[in-house]
Amino acid sequence: MRVYVPLTLPGLAAAHRTGELGTGPFTAYAVTPALREWYLSDDTEELEYAALGRAALASLRLLAADPGAPRRRVVVAVDVPEGTAAADPGRGLDPAALGEVTVAGTVRLAKAAAVHVDADDAEEDVAAAARALEAADGGDDDAQFVVDGAEDHELLWYATQEVLHLVSRV
Repeated sequence: MRVYVPLTLPGLAAAHRTGELGTGPFTAYAVTPALREWYLSDDTEELEYAALGRAALASLRLLAADPGAPRRRVVVAVDVPEGTAAADPGRGLDPAALGEVTVAGTVRLAKAAAVHVDADDAEEDVAAAARALEAADGGDDDAQFVVDGAEDHELLWYATQEVLHLVSRV
């Protein structure tokens, strides 16, 4: 099962040092039955992209909590054995939990398929979105517009061999 693990650049640097994305349980995102129902698509690529987007939003939340981190969202795509990640069935179609899974056990960074990171030119919009996130969560439409502005930036794809280059500036 492919899961998308939200991080920050300092979090990616820590994963690079330890060789682990997490020791479980930790939150990631995947194509869950609830995400599939919400997205109304059977196209696997579209569903994977939606799960990646959910993880990017979670990365933005991590950035909002860490003002010292570079303002670039980070998501690591990794394949885990079936049964390692599970959605909370009690949360159903809760919009805050769409695609959310709990990963049990240790996940090695070496198992990652790819790393997705914002380009440098996204930093200003991502910084503004991180500042606006709390207000957006409270229902402020103007703040939500700012948060949505970060989503206009596509995360770039990096091979796992490029992680050292990505974290060398952190």
